This record gives sequence, C-alpha cells and structure tokens, in this order.
Amino acid sequence: MPDRTHVSARLEHVNISSSDPDRLADLIAQITGWTRRWEGPAMAGGRTIHLGDAQAYLAIYTNPDVAAGFGKGAPMNHIGIAVSDLDAAEALVAEAGLLPFNQGQYEPGPRSFYFLDWDGIEFEVVSYEAA
Repeated sequence: MPDRTHVSARLEHVNISSSDPDRLADLIAQITGWTRRWEGPAMAGGRTIHLGDAQAYLAIYTNPDVAAGFGKGAPMNHIGIAVSDLDAAEALVAEAGLLPFNQGQYEPGPRSFYFLDWDGIEFEVVSYEAA
C-alpha cells in the first residue's frame, strides 16, 4: 500500500470570472510577464483565457450573464502573485486606473501591495526581492 502521509502537490490553476477578461489578462500579463497559454469558447456560452507559464495559470472566464460588481471575499479573499519588481508592478496597476493600497511588509514576509480589479477581485502583489 502506498505511503499516504505526504503527497507532493502544487497549485495548477485558479479560475475566476471577469466582466472583461481581456482587460484583466492584459494587466496581469504586464505585471507578471505571463502569456496567454490558451483562449477560447467555454461553458454556458462563455469564453476563457488561460494566462500563465508552463507550470500554472489563471483561468479568466466570462459569459453573457457575468455582471460587474462581484463582492470581495465572496467567498475568495484574494489572489497572491509574486513579482521580481514590486515598484514597477505597482506603477502598472496605477496606470491602469486602479488604486494600489495597503503597501507594506509583514514579518517574516515580503514587501507587498493590494489592488481591486474592475470587478472587485482583490489581488496581493508581493516581492521577495531585496528592496
């Protein structure tokens, strides 16, 4: 019988809904350097973009019934993304017309900031690089 006390795992993807998946994908691609691995038709007359690298991706879904104004934390709290240049990422978020907030560093963690996308989904952007 296999030893089930420890199973190796990694997060492969997160699937979220967006009222404008192209706009969100373009912003996240600028911040991260990720590329569109796939995009196309999806369930319920929708469309999905898979944005990421060879190991993991963010699935950004929409359909005709997806409406703006999702409530923060319903039920997700935020999505964390690690970047090499936190200041550049924050500038790109601000240039997109979004408001970075809660900038700081917590022990023993990295420097970070948060922002809400156009649908109210919260992202935490972190950098483990030296400040």
